[in-house]
Amino acid sequence: MRTIGTLLLATGLCAAVTACADKANAPRPLAQADAAQGLRLIERHGCAACHAIPGVRWPQGRTGGDLTGVASRPMIAGRLPNQPGVMAAFVRDAPALLPGTGMPPMPLTDAEARDVAAYLYTLDDD
Repeated sequence: MRTIGTLLLATGLCAAVTACADKANAPRPLAQADAAQGLRLIERHGCAACHAIPGVRWPQGRTGGDLTGVASRPMIAGRLPNQPGVMAAFVRDAPALLPGTGMPPMPLTDAEARDVAAYLYTLDDD
């Protein structure tokens, strides 16, 4: 007979294995998000001062990561699962998710953060 501890252990192991799987091609729908508005917000808030961002010609920041192909990456900032809710939360308040990160919190609403995430998900390696 299985104990609750055994079931929890098995569930945890399945979750850990699934979390490590390459999810680069997993669908990332963002309900009611506007990628074009996301690009406008990226330009307005000066995200390219720190990041190189396809679609933003100038500046081409080098302090933050290059966002080319960000949609194809399985992880955000190398430590968080690249999923829509996580991306929107990270864009809005990165230090809340990764204390000590160099990215500051951004003055975005939840809807604006979803728009920015929608634009970022247009940036794949293809």
